[in-house]
Amino acid sequence: MRRLLYLIHSCLALNRHQRSRFSALFVLGILTCVIREAPLFANTEASTLRVAGLTDTVEIFVDQWGMPHIYAKNQHDLFFAQGYNAARDRLFQLEIWRRRVTGTMAEIQGPKALDRDIGARLLRFRGDLTKEMTHYHPEGPAIIRAFVEGINAYIKDTEQRSELLPIEFRLLEIKPQPWTPDIVISRIGGLFMNIEDEVRMAQRVRSAGVEKTLALVDFAPTNPDLTVALGIDLTTFPNTVLKFYTAARAAVQFSPEDVIAEARPENATIAQLDASSFQPQQSAEGSNNWVISGTRTLTRHPMMANDPHRAITAPSLRYWVHLVAPGWNVIGGGEPHLPGVSIGHNQYGAWGLTIFPTDSEDLYVYNTNPDQPDQYRYKNAWEGMKVYQESIRVKGQDPVTVELKYTRHGPVLMEDSTAHKAYALRATWLDVGAAPYLASLRMDQAKNWEEFRAACAYSNAPSENMVWADVKGNIGWQSTGTVPRRPNWNGILPVPGDGRFEWAGTLASKEFPFVFNPSEGFWATANAENLPPGYPHIVSFLWEPPYRLARIRELLNARMGTTPVDMMRWQQDELSIPARTLVPLLHELRSENAVVQTALEKLRSWDYVLAKDSIAAGIYAAWQQRLWENYRDRYVPASVRQYFTKIAPQRLINSLTTPDTFYGPQPVTGRDEFLLQSLEQAVQSLIEQFGPDMSKWNYGKAGYHHITIRHMLGDAVNAQQRAQLNVGPLPRGGDGFTVNNTDNNAEQKSGASFRIIADVADWDRSLGTNTPGQAGNPADPHYRDLANLWAAGKYFPVFYSREKVLTVAEKKIVLQP
Repeated sequence: MRRLLYLIHSCLALNRHQRSRFSALFVLGILTCVIREAPLFANTEASTLRVAGLTDTVEIFVDQWGMPHIYAKNQHDLFFAQGYNAARDRLFQLEIWRRRVTGTMAEIQGPKALDRDIGARLLRFRGDLTKEMTHYHPEGPAIIRAFVEGINAYIKDTEQRSELLPIEFRLLEIKPQPWTPDIVISRIGGLFMNIEDEVRMAQRVRSAGVEKTLALVDFAPTNPDLTVALGIDLTTFPNTVLKFYTAARAAVQFSPEDVIAEARPENATIAQLDASSFQPQQSAEGSNNWVISGTRTLTRHPMMANDPHRAITAPSLRYWVHLVAPGWNVIGGGEPHLPGVSIGHNQYGAWGLTIFPTDSEDLYVYNTNPDQPDQYRYKNAWEGMKVYQESIRVKGQDPVTVELKYTRHGPVLMEDSTAHKAYALRATWLDVGAAPYLASLRMDQAKNWEEFRAACAYSNAPSENMVWADVKGNIGWQSTGTVPRRPNWNGILPVPGDGRFEWAGTLASKEFPFVFNPSEGFWATANAENLPPGYPHIVSFLWEPPYRLARIRELLNARMGTTPVDMMRWQQDELSIPARTLVPLLHELRSENAVVQTALEKLRSWDYVLAKDSIAAGIYAAWQQRLWENYRDRYVPASVRQYFTKIAPQRLINSLTTPDTFYGPQPVTGRDEFLLQSLEQAVQSLIEQFGPDMSKWNYGKAGYHHITIRHMLGDAVNAQQRAQLNVGPLPRGGDGFTVNNTDNNAEQKSGASFRIIADVADWDRSLGTNTPGQAGNPADPHYRDLANLWAAGKYFPVFYSREKVLTVAEKKIVLQP
């Protein structure tokens, strides 16, 4: 309307001749204004709220899929409103996040949360907060503080109107507490798992030896040297060294004793769906992304696709938001506790991320002074630890005072007073600039490839494969992170902290690999080893298996004239490359067992797609799991198998396709017997679990490959409350090796909840998913409304222009100072 009045005023100010020439433009302007300021969607609900802390009016349009489109007149109000709206939608999730990172879970869970709280406090960033916030954006301190002020403004609203509090607060008898900027820049939720791999590798080498470890673990691009450093005795290495580290980073779960009495389940133990694994245990916390040049698309403009794989929970980890203000117009997915958008697009380009699995952590082992345990040996002298004392409040008992100790390298994770040893973490993510995803604030304003690459240089954690597609027709890939230079060791095993194993700085951003406008016309990443040939730096030896990346490249290579529908189909692709490799090995085999023979025939006629309704997929999944277990069991004694729960799939496949004397004096015959015996065992396990009727062995059934999207309170409450909090079960296809990564457990725990397909030709043709919904309040219709859409492999439109947003707005919220 304002633009319409401006045009009328301008026309009246003209003379008659000018007015005549201007008339056509005037009419066009009126029509444009009418179109642009078209009425809201017919059922739009409107409300106005007074919020202290704003400087001007903010409009929030919530669309039919629960996505907020926030329009502000200045930067402060934009991020204030983002924080306010995040709290409006995800208040309980934010409160638990605050407690996790500040080490205050024991206040509501009692002594069982004490290790978590100690770990969270140990891993806290203790540097200069202003310098830290400025790293992510020149105006980072102002942005982060505005975001926090917005969260706190909504918390104040709940103090006046208790009905705004979601049911979880009543179940736990707690109230939300104020936020501070240090919560936003916390680290413990990031994907940093190198030290866990380091400890596991030490346990493997100790228990099974170097040769068997190399035979059962996929290393890339080469096998590392697994020689144990002089001064490290693995026979005395404690298995509990990561107790506080893993406790701090574990997902929060509540028990019946945590909630009010009337909400507890009838039985102390809640019956849960079987979550035992039928498949090889592999990480599913990876991701896929790719960018396609306009030379390969129907519109002749680039496209970008991304589906990050994380834990799938209720409410969802990711949160869609659209942020509009002078200098900002960005839409996509982030996490509710962070300002900005980490995956999405602005008016210039689109970007997405996957984990680039670098080694950014080391475990140091020290000799400590028997007379003064707070001293450790460093370069032939005793050096004192820095010690902090903190008091932790614990529900149901007196506060507990703990000592948090730090060496020159980092936090002390464990002390062994008997052996006079201390174990400390050194991590690049404890330095300035390593809060996960916050450097996205710079990416949100990037106008071209050069600015995007410059923004990536500030993204220190987690290490990522960033892809880019822009309106000028460019596509690119930039890897990011911080990787230590280790001049005299490879980082795969713990080392002494006595000064012989020191970092020589870190790799510079310009030393990370990148690609700009690749000749293939596309670029894809999927956490697999993707280093350029001859790349001179060691960044990691442990990557995700290559199958997702290989399948994506196969799909992209086979298609010209790509459309968003193709991109949707590819993100949902469930063809298994391991199956396509292994099943042909069965083609000449026969079984005397009629049921096993029928299973063989089903596999032979199968298309290798792990579809949820497929019987053959159900047979294959059980057989694949049995192959991995039998292969491991031949190599590793039962007493040490606990250290080999993650089995190298490529090692097994190579062994089966080119058998040697591992299978006996006649390798091919022995290999065939191994294949058939594993299938017989798989069939027997399916009979025992699902009965003899093979038609009941479909892969995606409840109890086989399915998902129940669980709330952290779901197992603590009665059946009625549980039905309100949990979502599902829903059938699933795929596994941890397919592009549609549904992990390798019977009950899916992680994978792609959030997806985006960004169409550079017309941003309003972009598409997305989220599950179970945008809202965090179980009473909100948007808490679970996207789950069935997601489970069916369908998408919702991600409208970007204000004109399109207004046509699907179901709620308008006006925030006024």
